[in-house]
Amino acid sequence: MKHRIGVIPGDGIGPEIVREAQKVLDAAGKKYDFELDYTEILMGGASIDVHGVPLTDEAIETAKSGEAVLMGSIGGDAKTSPWYQLPPNRRPEAGLLGIRKALNLFANLRPAYLYEELRAACPLREDISAAGFDMLIMRELTGGLYFGERHTVTENGLRKAVDTLEYNENEIRRIAVKGFDIARKRRHKVCSVDKANVLDSSRLWRAVVEEVARDYPDVELSHMLVDNCAMQLVKDPAQFDVILTENMFGDILSDEASMVTGSIGMLSSASLNETKFGLYEPSHGSAPDIAGQNIANPIATILSAAMMLRYSLDLDEAADAVEAAVRKVLADGYRTADIWSEGCMKVGTIQMGDLIAERV
Repeated sequence: MKHRIGVIPGDGIGPEIVREAQKVLDAAGKKYDFELDYTEILMGGASIDVHGVPLTDEAIETAKSGEAVLMGSIGGDAKTSPWYQLPPNRRPEAGLLGIRKALNLFANLRPAYLYEELRAACPLREDISAAGFDMLIMRELTGGLYFGERHTVTENGLRKAVDTLEYNENEIRRIAVKGFDIARKRRHKVCSVDKANVLDSSRLWRAVVEEVARDYPDVELSHMLVDNCAMQLVKDPAQFDVILTENMFGDILSDEASMVTGSIGMLSSASLNETKFGLYEPSHGSAPDIAGQNIANPIATILSAAMMLRYSLDLDEAADAVEAAVRKVLADGYRTADIWSEGCMKVGTIQMGDLIAERV
């Protein structure tokens, strides 16, 4: 079976890490009898260099024509790159915001997984890290405080700023459905995080999530206030499977969860719309200072590709194989420079891709 995939190499280390992810995907395709038809899409600084803008209408249409998009990284050095002499709406990152909006990518997935081999990098106490953790934060991405009405005024000689946190029940329902659907592919647990003791928006959030839960009797639902969740992420992260939450809470909690893994170079992410379409990218940036040196860690992009196989293409067995291959390479002692420690074998970007592809 053939699947159409858009590929955004992007800027900095993006092209290098995307090449390795494609190498691993092709290895999985040979083993599990599927083929990926890649179409390259320019976005970010790479698009500015060619078209003068970070995202073109043609790029959006090309992305829409596929089943998913795999992306490397966007942006450059803000101090030295000519891209950052442009107005904000023409800088590289504006392309990322634009494509998220154009593709209606409202559900952001950020896994946080602690590999046994990298446990020493975890900043938590040893007795906590010893239990390990494997969670996924499902963040609503297009509503809430970041997209509500806002204004700044001066009243009676005092400056006043107002930001509006607004959700309607349809926005909550669609992200909740995504959360429960994905929990069915994991350990069948959803923890919905809100601030229902204070906020009306959170009380509506909790009510709608409970309505959706009735359609998923096989998934265990719990609720947690966001301040308690922030504490529990460092006290007992092993308790969480899928954390479902609104935009601002998800922004903060996903960054906290990524920190306790000890290495951002290992963290994948996905943004989905109401269909199975998704944009898959590593959580780290473009790292222009190491671009072209064959030292970047491609694992976050490879794991993002595995998420694409699982959530957009329903190729769960192939996704399992890619994730298992990553674990095997780490167990065998291979490390890129960012995760290297004494006694391990240091390898470059290309060799890491080769090693994972071989083990698929």
